[in-house]
Amino acid sequence: MKDNSASARKSGRPRTFDAETALDKAMKVFWEKGYEGSSLPELTEAMGMNRPSLYAVFGNKENLFRMALERYGATHDPLFNAALAQPTARAVVEHFLRGNADAQTETENPHGCLVINGALACSDDALPIRDSLIERRAASEAKLRARLEQAKADGDLPADSCSGQMARYVMTVSNGMAVQAAAGATRKQLQEVVDQVLRGWPS
Repeated sequence: MKDNSASARKSGRPRTFDAETALDKAMKVFWEKGYEGSSLPELTEAMGMNRPSLYAVFGNKENLFRMALERYGATHDPLFNAALAQPTARAVVEHFLRGNADAQTETENPHGCLVINGALACSDDALPIRDSLIERRAASEAKLRARLEQAKADGDLPADSCSGQMARYVMTVSNGMAVQAAAGATRKQLQEVVDQVLRGWPS
């Protein structure tokens, strides 16, 4: 009979190792400190594993970040998709921004947004990470633009409205809320920002 505990010790991997739990912990480190601000010692300590085990399971730091980003998306993308499914453009924007205000100020998670916090400023070595985050934000904006274009076609938005400008405006507000949340803005303060957006939304 194979000695699994001996195999675990030989590989340097803890017997109780859980890849998903470790990835969740890495995600929170990246979320709070950004890609370059997260050191390997901080990551390995949070994940409860040594460096050889981290490389064996997740590859290098860049690959670990990409996996953490996908895990982040799996829990946060449904909010965006649910917003896009709302019956009116105003409801889409309200659902999206209010949901973000709540998600960006959860007590059990770092404040802000990993897609924003990940690499706002970085060295040349981290440019691939920054570019990936830019592409992710651009994809979200494109989806919102398409939804607002549909609202315009349905007569839900004024005929002279520009769906591209409106989508960029909403995403800029959302991104700014994430920066404010990371800097200590409260949920109430962010919801007040949403109130202001909705007051100016075309009916």
